[in-house]
Amino acid sequence: VQLQASGGGLVQAGGSLRLSCAASGRTFSVSGIGWYRQAPGKEREMVATMDSGGTSNYAESVKGRFTISRDDAKNTVYLQMNVLKPEDTAVYYCRVMGYYYSGPVMTQFGSWGQGTQVTVSS
Repeated sequence: VQLQASGGGLVQAGGSLRLSCAASGRTFSVSGIGWYRQAPGKEREMVATMDSGGTSNYAESVKGRFTISRDDAKNTVYLQMNVLKPEDTAVYYCRVMGYYYSGPVMTQFGSWGQGTQVTVSS
């Protein structure tokens, strides 16, 4: 399963962006989705996740500002980012975990998108 992330860019503080992550390659079932980010000189950190039941979890720093969602019909995951701050500047990565069947054999996987740059100016 391949993931293609898009939607990053340059925005002023207080602005909004919506990141998208489209999955392709084969039919599969989702067990979890997530967005992560990595700022220069820092480790990759969790931004938001959602399990198969739709329960979401957010980093404290983005709660109330970011919203994770998915559209199964489009095989796409989204991250709506509002009231952006300069400290949100990072490369954002999407992740999809799921499984598929080849006959009776189930295969689990976890795929990463290629990353999309978000830059927030003050």
